[in-house]
Amino acid sequence: MDAVLLSGFVCESIAAKTTADTKILDLGTGTGILPLLLRAKTDSRNITGLEIQSEMAEMAGRSVLLNDLSDSVKIVEGDLCEASSLFGRSSFDIVTCNPPYMKKDGGLVNPEDAKAVARHEICCTFADVAREAAALLVPGGKFFLVHRPERLTEIFAELKANKLEIKRLRMVHSFADSQATMVLIEAVSGGNTFMKVEKPLIIYEEPDKYTDEILAIYRF
Repeated sequence: MDAVLLSGFVCESIAAKTTADTKILDLGTGTGILPLLLRAKTDSRNITGLEIQSEMAEMAGRSVLLNDLSDSVKIVEGDLCEASSLFGRSSFDIVTCNPPYMKKDGGLVNPEDAKAVARHEICCTFADVAREAAALLVPGGKFFLVHRPERLTEIFAELKANKLEIKRLRMVHSFADSQATMVLIEAVSGGNTFMKVEKPLIIYEEPDKYTDEILAIYRF
């Protein structure tokens, strides 16, 4: 669900403004779900997913081929921490990321390496993510991410340190009366200091029943 909600959040901002030449990069793409969703929901035909894990990158590449999208979606195996060296500075209009949520020493680390790398900051930290996103974006380019609310203080600090100004923030709640479980953020490279806090996004109307807004995001 994280990738689907992030794709919806991204498209609310850029879908009507993209062209075939709009360059989009997904950092730590995993199996490539976000590039595929953005290919379907935007006019961009220049989308790249970067993934450090060989098995995941291979799966993402197969998904691209199976969906006959190799002319517009590319999967690159490589280290997020070296992304700006791999692609060059100021080389993308949009950067997205669904980064590991937990610090390396936070919580139980899954014994399956692929899941551990996806969930814990084993191969990169959020400082790495913010630094590379800032380096990769053109001036005025946009960075979108989904993360955990409990790390907002750190997220704000790292984005600010890298001259990424938050423009939109939206909390995601499982139910209307429950605490937030995710946060969606849009930041602009070199932007002015003005942030819009949007109404909460509620996932479930009742147990096992999505709200109309969630259904609309899935149908988009």
